[in-house]
Amino acid sequence: MDRIGDPLDRRLLNDWQRDFPVTQQPFLQIAEELDCSEQTVLGRLENLHATGRITRVGATCAPNTVSASTLAALAAPPEAIEEVAAIVGSQPGVNHSYLRENDWNLWFVATGPDREFVDASLQDIQSQTGLDVLDLRLVRPFNVDLGFKLNGGMDRPPVPRPVLIERLQGDDDHLLQALTKGMPIVSRPYKHIADELGVPESHVLDRVSDLVDGGIISRLGVIVRHRALGWSSNAMVVWDISSERIDAAGPALCNLPGVTLCYERRPVPGVWPYRLYCMIHAQSRNDALEVLEAAKHLPELAGIDCKVLFSSRCFKQTGALISRRGAAA
Repeated sequence: MDRIGDPLDRRLLNDWQRDFPVTQQPFLQIAEELDCSEQTVLGRLENLHATGRITRVGATCAPNTVSASTLAALAAPPEAIEEVAAIVGSQPGVNHSYLRENDWNLWFVATGPDREFVDASLQDIQSQTGLDVLDLRLVRPFNVDLGFKLNGGMDRPPVPRPVLIERLQGDDDHLLQALTKGMPIVSRPYKHIADELGVPESHVLDRVSDLVDGGIISRLGVIVRHRALGWSSNAMVVWDISSERIDAAGPALCNLPGVTLCYERRPVPGVWPYRLYCMIHAQSRNDALEVLEAAKHLPELAGIDCKVLFSSRCFKQTGALISRRGAAA
């Protein structure tokens, strides 16, 4: 990894991907720990954002808690990839879109404030493209905390906090939308959000702390662009496994070094039989295939067929759509 040679930038990217301070001046707290000025931290993060190394400083939420989402795919004709990708990307709820090596070649995540919104997005995409949409709904996550260490190794997933859905309050969706979009890189970002929402800064700080503690905000910090940081080989691996074996296979797979995401999804009978998914982010194709080979040798996955879909292009990568106010914007 040689794209980020400056030690201060490396620490900002490496140490603050989660556990971001929930204080009036969070960047000042980071600066004190890095032994530099607050203005230096703000300037460095602004530059990392402008150069495409980070998407935002903000939040990711536990899946299907404050909003709905699904993984979907299209079999787009090669000559129409650009046109179809543009149609998919124009949907406000689509927050990730990739070209992958498979007949089902255009993969995307559709999000929205509720399942009705997501269904409408998928129907609109199907109507505009004339293509069937593969809708692969989440059953359960094993690890959705994507983190990268800049020393060449991958982060082990942290022990997830229980999701306490009862912590949610009526107006939290607007706050969470602001955080998933990305907080402003200014001295008092929570005050900026509070002013936009018309509430006191103390209210925002209290709500963010409660939502983090309740596991609804699964990660708060610097959200990096893995490709720009050297992880250019991104492979989704799908496993044709029975539901009875997933209880053991899912945790074993997500704890394997190099596996960055892991979850169970509903298969589509007769079309897409795969239930268990994992992501491998590596610095080369060979490195990714080595991780896959190790996964195949896990006892819990013995004899299980899999398919590997390397991504060749990223069309869109943003935060999830949570509130209808965000959709209107």
